[in-house]
Amino acid sequence: MKPATLEFLKKRFSAYYNGELKGAGAVFTPTSMPQREWGFLFFSESVKAGMRRHLTFPDESDLSAYLKTMSPAHVYYSTAYYAHPSAATMAEKEWLGADLIFDLDADHIVRGAYDMMLARVKEDLYKLIDMLTGELGFSKHDLRINFSGGRGYHIHIPTLAVRNFSSAERRELVNYVSGTGLSLDHMLSSPKADGWQGRYRAALADELERIAKLQPLEAREYLSGLVGVSEKSADYFYKSLAELRGKFQVSPDSLKDNKVIKALTNPENEVFHGAVLEYAAQADEPVTTDIKRLIRHPGSLHGGSGMRVTPIPLEDLDDFDPLIDAVVFGEEPVTVTSKFKVTMPILGNTYEVPEGTSKVPEALAVFLCARGISELGGA
Repeated sequence: MKPATLEFLKKRFSAYYNGELKGAGAVFTPTSMPQREWGFLFFSESVKAGMRRHLTFPDESDLSAYLKTMSPAHVYYSTAYYAHPSAATMAEKEWLGADLIFDLDADHIVRGAYDMMLARVKEDLYKLIDMLTGELGFSKHDLRINFSGGRGYHIHIPTLAVRNFSSAERRELVNYVSGTGLSLDHMLSSPKADGWQGRYRAALADELERIAKLQPLEAREYLSGLVGVSEKSADYFYKSLAELRGKFQVSPDSLKDNKVIKALTNPENEVFHGAVLEYAAQADEPVTTDIKRLIRHPGSLHGGSGMRVTPIPLEDLDDFDPLIDAVVFGEEPVTVTSKFKVTMPILGNTYEVPEGTSKVPEALAVFLCARGISELGGA
């Protein structure tokens, strides 16, 4: 990143933290703030510039003064509570507990245009909320939902009931919502047909229906390509599908010992595994299991996009559009030079940015420069 671009981003972030822009001053204060560690990354010409961490702030006013003075690119605070959060080593900090965090990042789900990725990850957010509140015993009032400012969403659960959960206990929760380690025997043997049993059976029913619609040679090729399935077994399974599907509707456990069903549902079969994942919320396991994690501070700006890490009341989630509601910069024209052609929706409009030099709205200029797609000016 060129010096002029760095200076542009620093000035615009400074304007935000000093209250000159939309959303400025809407500061989120985490619970037990003096027990949190804080970390910051700054705009720098050095690719080796590291995080400045092990900092503490007694209250909101001290944090606000730091942000106004330093205008960091990224702001993080610890999900953990510590007796001595400013200590230089984790052992010296003395861990007292941690909030439960779920992180959904579109990069882990789908690749494509930025707006498409944001729309897709929001689908997983709804799945996650439904599982947390409908199956795992959390109240909607327990959830603190935030747009990450980048490509996804965070759910914070700061309740006392989960504060002392171990990494292993947190892993069980993230494995559940992401559908990790599902067993065919358990999914079909259980008398329940709700939760993952219901989702798994729906995925299997859809897969059997899909196979039934294939031509005989297509079905043979697909089924015999599964581990341990011969062409003869594939042909017999295909011819018996009507009967098998009927049995499945009445008694799912009647299929759990079927050789082809076992091969079909084997995790190595990417077709069925992908169908099951469509029902999952693909949360980032390391974030949830890390009991000493630093997480983005709601209300801060994301140094890789210029967008606001935005708290979202659950009742406002349907209407939330990050490319409008998390954008704090305006439409003043700014000259940028782009490395390649970009199509980008922002602030309710879609812009075709050519390779080379052009003028774009400031909000888009900040985004393109922060992402490393463009440099400021015509140089």
